[in-house]
Amino acid sequence: MILDRFSLRGKTALVTGSSRGLGAGIALALAEAGADVAIHGSHELPKATQQLLNQTEAKQFAVVGDVSDAAVCSHLIEEVVQHFGAIDILVNNAGTIRRAPAVEHSEEDWKAVIDTNLSSVFRLTKHAGKHMLAQGSGKVINIASLLTFQGGVFVPSYAAAKGGVGQLTKAFANEWAAKGVNVNAIAPGYMATDNTEALRANPERSRQIMERIPAGRWGRPEDLAGAVVFLASSASDYMHGHVLVVDGGWLSR
Repeated sequence: MILDRFSLRGKTALVTGSSRGLGAGIALALAEAGADVAIHGSHELPKATQQLLNQTEAKQFAVVGDVSDAAVCSHLIEEVVQHFGAIDILVNNAGTIRRAPAVEHSEEDWKAVIDTNLSSVFRLTKHAGKHMLAQGSGKVINIASLLTFQGGVFVPSYAAAKGGVGQLTKAFANEWAAKGVNVNAIAPGYMATDNTEALRANPERSRQIMERIPAGRWGRPEDLAGAVVFLASSASDYMHGHVLVVDGGWLSR
């Protein structure tokens, strides 16, 4: 039955940056589809997400660490494998954003965003991939952005990082597709999360964004649920290196 191919029962997942927002919604979606889920906070336990997952039958495990640190990336993967015995699904969602005109964009801001949004994706995928390749199966889902395709305004480090995420997705997929491991990405549109708080608080910018979204609203974390479960499940076994846009129609206008 086709719906059986969307089931994640018996699978284990790690969702980085899952203390709130898109990450929390992704973790809940995977748990509702049957996966056991490791949730992650950068500096403290993701307690609110733990409470969300308590409403499901999924086993859960919480990990903490700053993914901008290379050693933390390796440690997080090993923690999850040690706890669950395997890692079948990795969702690279952790991210940050720094807003400033390009001439004022500091080296500190550049490094913080690149390390968190791009380097961590490479490192976590590499470490998780070793386990996935050994077992002959696995799903990596990177969270890209509309700025994987566009340049944005006042966010040069974020645009560079998310452009890189798109290319990393393809690079890993080229190597691993024939080995049973799928690497794909989701590019969310304008979502009502902490990252877009400044945009939503700016009346003019918020109006400009809303006028371009054919769906007529900002996205919500639950709008990614179907795409995440699809890419994490066997229903997407022949998808490799794809960036799936979930944007309310933004790019089509």
